[in-house]
Amino acid sequence: MNPEPLLAEELLLLLLDDETGAAEAATYSEYLFGGAHLTELALGGHLETREGEGWFAQAKVHPVEHLAPPADPLLRTAYDKVAEKPRSAHTLVYVVGARSRAALLDRLVERGLVRREKDKVLGLFPRTRHPATDSTHEDEVRRAIDAVLLDGAEPDERTGALVSLLHAVGEAQKVSSRKDVPARDVRRRAKEVAESGGWAPDAVRDAVQGTQAAIATSIAAAGVAAAGSS
Repeated sequence: MNPEPLLAEELLLLLLDDETGAAEAATYSEYLFGGAHLTELALGGHLETREGEGWFAQAKVHPVEHLAPPADPLLRTAYDKVAEKPRSAHTLVYVVGARSRAALLDRLVERGLVRREKDKVLGLFPRTRHPATDSTHEDEVRRAIDAVLLDGAEPDERTGALVSLLHAVGEAQKVSSRKDVPARDVRRRAKEVAESGGWAPDAVRDAVQGTQAAIATSIAAAGVAAAGSS
């Protein structure tokens, strides 16, 4: 396990309510965490996108084979899924993120950042929650995000990735400590950060932005499917 939390772990920390241990964005967390792993791999130079051939061919994600795979077990699992065969980012955000939330929660518990509490709703229905135990790291991450979203600071690589991933799932304004700043202004700034991609190295910008677009597209498609079945 990495000495510092992964992007996906930091996103989960930000989305967990410190008091209740309940999570925002739980319904589309698989896309978000899958996208976070792909983004981290891209920023580490472990994957790239290549344009497909033909009029209707989609860009495909490939591992960068001359680099050793990442040592972190969760990132290595994500890398291995990318390496299975060329697939679009739209497909991979779900393939990589499927059932990842439980593993991320286990890591946060192991790090001592949250604790696991089990009880029953109305004495009948089992429930597991993860309130904060140590919010020091989360507070540091939130301050960095606030500096970008509220004060207009230029993001570093990791903060730019977090803001862009939060923008992809429409959560940037909920995570920031926006005080009296209108939510629409926070959303606008998050969109600027995501679309500019200036915080990402040129060599991986397409992979990072393609991943974030895939998250947003996947969530929109899932929403349409759910509406159609209701």
